[in-house]
Amino acid sequence: MSNSKIIRSDWHADDRLIITQISGDIVKEDVTRWEQTLDAALDQIPESGVFKIFVNLHGFTAADIDTHKYFRDIIPRTLAHYGWKVGYVAMFPQEAEKMIITRKRDIQCIAAAHCHHDATKIEKYELLYSSDNERFFTDVEEADAWVRGWQHHSSSFTDREDTSYV
Repeated sequence: MSNSKIIRSDWHADDRLIITQISGDIVKEDVTRWEQTLDAALDQIPESGVFKIFVNLHGFTAADIDTHKYFRDIIPRTLAHYGWKVGYVAMFPQEAEKMIITRKRDIQCIAAAHCHHDATKIEKYELLYSSDNERFFTDVEEADAWVRGWQHHSSSFTDREDTSYV
């Protein structure tokens, strides 16, 4: 694996899509910086908006167990502030029970693609935790294509009457 790091999050307004990526040999300070980029991208979403997210962790390696522990909570905790419960939190029933789902600035996450290079983990997640609007991938291009092509098919994701984001 290469020593180059990628740490970024971008809001693609035309697609109503956040692409967040962290890869390389990562230390805790890198995770903090990544979380800041994610928060900055989320801040760009208009109030009462909706978004899809592509969480690209392909090539991510935590430098130590403390870094991994700090890192692993960020996506579930952050997306919970946008009306989303990540499927794999079901692995931790006590923590999942305590998770409070809110809608910061009335913004709603409506679909999520997760990508990681660990095929064993991702195949398990895809089998156990995927849904119509959340999938798990090992292939970056496949994940990107899925989330960009995902279409809203149900009014259950948002209280909004406006479906112009379909």
